[in-house]
Amino acid sequence: MTDDTMRALLDGAQREISRAANRADLDDLRVRYLGKKGRLTEILRSVPTLPLSERPAVGREANATRAAIEAALAERLGVVERAERQARLAADRLDLSLPGRRVTPGGLHPLTQVLDEIIDVFVGLGFAVAEGPEVETDYYNFEALNIPKDHPARDMQDTFYVEEEVLLRTHTSPVQIRTMTRQAPPVRIICPGRVYRRDADITHSPMFTQVEGLAVDRNITMGDLKGTLELFARELFGPASRIRFRPSFFPFTEPSAEVDVLCFLCQGSGCRVCKQSGWLEILGSGMVHPQVLRNVGYDPEAVTGWAFGMGVERVAMLKFGVDDIRLFFESDLRFLAQF
Repeated sequence: MTDDTMRALLDGAQREISRAANRADLDDLRVRYLGKKGRLTEILRSVPTLPLSERPAVGREANATRAAIEAALAERLGVVERAERQARLAADRLDLSLPGRRVTPGGLHPLTQVLDEIIDVFVGLGFAVAEGPEVETDYYNFEALNIPKDHPARDMQDTFYVEEEVLLRTHTSPVQIRTMTRQAPPVRIICPGRVYRRDADITHSPMFTQVEGLAVDRNITMGDLKGTLELFARELFGPASRIRFRPSFFPFTEPSAEVDVLCFLCQGSGCRVCKQSGWLEILGSGMVHPQVLRNVGYDPEAVTGWAFGMGVERVAMLKFGVDDIRLFFESDLRFLAQF
């Protein structure tokens, strides 16, 4: 074996390496020359067949050739990597002359807007916001509110039961009970949250949002309730709003009343929205039943209180003139963008 053979091998390898266009080409050349079946490896395998005197020189020359090929591969790899990096940068280059993409700002859901308005009114009057679990026990949802198991009022609320004594709350009144059992009078809270009933049509949803209010103290009267709700109606529906009370029945209040607000569309003259009555029902209310006060450890001879409850979807439908409650839950951007 002559030096010319080794030099020819190195020259051929360096020429091919200098023409390699990418990493794959370089890997192929590394295998072709330095791999287990590569050309240089084949030469090294023939060393044992050489005379003893020639073997050291051939070994040194082969190692030098291997080092030179590896150096050429490394140098070419650096060139290829720089070229690939430049190509990526060129492909990712931003054209600053192009117009920017307009970012469409989000907004609060109409129900969130109305709920925030309601909360702001009562927080401004000194009420605290109280929350509780949506999965409730029968005791807090019914019995503590003067609705025993055989009470006909249970038929008014078609309930989702999880177990025999566990259910999805049908109103946020359990939050009032939980608050009163932990806190001595005076109590002034509003209880916003999701509630659940087996009901679904254009004006009812199996899940909806409710806000209830509670005030318990000495010498609380029905007049206090009326004045508070009159102020609430003016703040939410405008300064010209008026309300009226109609006698009703709720097992947890006595006396009880449903509250109507003057139709914001016709101002009381009668229209399609208010069904020609001039009024729109917005909530139920009344003085807290003495038995409810006893159930939480209050003395009904010492303190009295009032409570109310309203559906946020109902108020939003009246406020925005929406005739189908399902629109609030369908996530149609064409509808939501109007708010």
